Amino acid sequence: MVPLGTTALRTGVRRVLGRMRSWQRRYWGERSKAERVEFQSVVTWNATIWVVPLSWLLPPITAGLHRHPGALPLGVLLIAVGLLQCLVACRLTRPVLDHYLGRSALPARAHRGAALLLALALALLVALVALGRLGGTTSRMMLSAVLMPFGMTYAFTVPVAVFLRRSAALSALLAVALTLIHPSGLGVLATVLAAAFATAFTLMAARCGAWTLSVLWEAERGREIQARLAVAEERLRFGRDLHDVLGRNLSVISLKSELAVQLARRGRPEAVEQMIEVQRIAQESQREVRAVVRGYREADLGAELAGAQGVLEAAGIDCEVHAEPAGLPAEVQSALGWVVREATTNVLRHGDARRCAVGLAVREGSVVLTVQNDGVRAAATSAGRGSGLAGLRERLAAVGGTLTAGAADGDRFRLVAEVPLPKGAPRTAREVSDITS
Repeated sequence: MVPLGTTALRTGVRRVLGRMRSWQRRYWGERSKAERVEFQSVVTWNATIWVVPLSWLLPPITAGLHRHPGALPLGVLLIAVGLLQCLVACRLTRPVLDHYLGRSALPARAHRGAALLLALALALLVALVALGRLGGTTSRMMLSAVLMPFGMTYAFTVPVAVFLRRSAALSALLAVALTLIHPSGLGVLATVLAAAFATAFTLMAARCGAWTLSVLWEAERGREIQARLAVAEERLRFGRDLHDVLGRNLSVISLKSELAVQLARRGRPEAVEQMIEVQRIAQESQREVRAVVRGYREADLGAELAGAQGVLEAAGIDCEVHAEPAGLPAEVQSALGWVVREATTNVLRHGDARRCAVGLAVREGSVVLTVQNDGVRAAATSAGRGSGLAGLRERLAAVGGTLTAGAADGDRFRLVAEVPLPKGAPRTAREVSDITS
């Protein structure tokens, strides 16, 4: 018999693991590649805002000021201001990043609170130095600590040149203030170096990371545009074919109809012949339009495989195709061609695939098409119930085929279409190879 405490422990562990999986799906698994990088960058920036300044601010104060009761209140107040600086900077991280990426405008006075806290922290630091309770090295290290939280967010807002000029002006002001308290050429140099280090660190940590993130989002938008252009190009091709088929015939129909009207008004018997010619051209146009639509709907499997490989590689996805569709019946190629089209669309629209593999195998009495890609988000696994795949199942059902789609091996998505071969068609891969050779 299992003890009651063990059962409760197991239940608690399952709940914790379930919440962890839910958190992973919500904040990581359901995000695109660019969203994951952005989330990781924001977390890193927030951690830097807290860890670096406080690790340089707390030890000197807690280690030295307790022996000086007069300076201890100032030190405690400086720690409190430093904590508020970190808190305000973390709250500003997302708004300033959205401003930098062009998503939203930043309020004009967004940095007012952070600037006031920075001024207060610098005033407390100067007061501690004036009281002689901080050494030169310690005070400069604490100077970098109070400058960083403000710089981590302010660097997103202004151009780099403006940020450098204002940082230089603040460094000069601090150097003058500390020099007036303790005149020393080495102290001036140490102040300038501490401020320069804080400036360079914030630019490298914040601005460079945000620039990399903006390039990644630009590449992500480029991928979406490439996918849309591929669809638009196919629509233009279809429209061009229809124009070529109908343009001339409709012009002839218009002219002959006008001629027939004029002849009929004059009572000429040739009007009937003209209308018969109009009827013939209209019927011919119908047959040509059906041929164009049939060619569009009954896609050639070889052309679809080559097109899918070209589109995916243009989108930065490594695509491997192992298929020899020649020798297969036309209806089988048409059905599988539509599968390739829909699968390619799913790879481009869902997830962040880096690799895609397409395979075609002829087995005993059937042909099997397999499309597998990686980088599928958890939410995208429900695509197996989408309207696009539902339409494919209907098309395959018309030729006796089946379609299965779903997650496989972690972040992989696999689509398998199987179509039986009609009687008289090649039944094995060897027979197909013999036909193509």
